[in-house]
Amino acid sequence: MGDEDLELDEDIGEATIVYEHPEEGTVEREVPNEHIAYFQDHWLIKTGEDEDGRDLVRRIPAQKVHYVERTVERFEEEVKTLRDQVQSFAEDIRTKIPVGGARGGRSEVEDGSVHRIDVGIDEDEPREP
Repeated sequence: MGDEDLELDEDIGEATIVYEHPEEGTVEREVPNEHIAYFQDHWLIKTGEDEDGRDLVRRIPAQKVHYVERTVERFEEEVKTLRDQVQSFAEDIRTKIPVGGARGGRSEVEDGSVHRIDVGIDEDEPREP
């Protein structure tokens, strides 16, 4: 199997993004679905490649985007892809922000088991509205 066999044989659809550009005003662009993604409050669009073959990507802040319209084979698959991206992002955050000590977010006792801490409401403490 060569690299050329890894190319997609099927049409995976297109996306239209409408956003505000600082110099051009409202811009509408059509791109293949594989060239657009949403990550960290930005839409990412592949705009080309540099002379070394690396992808050039434009990051558009979500608040500058009017809408994105995509053609998809099945909506359920699109939602699953979104869920997978969120789970991947959450895993990435967990590895970058250790919580509960130096072991990457888990509180473990000497035998390696997880130590759970119950968090309850103290009835004597005043509650905030």
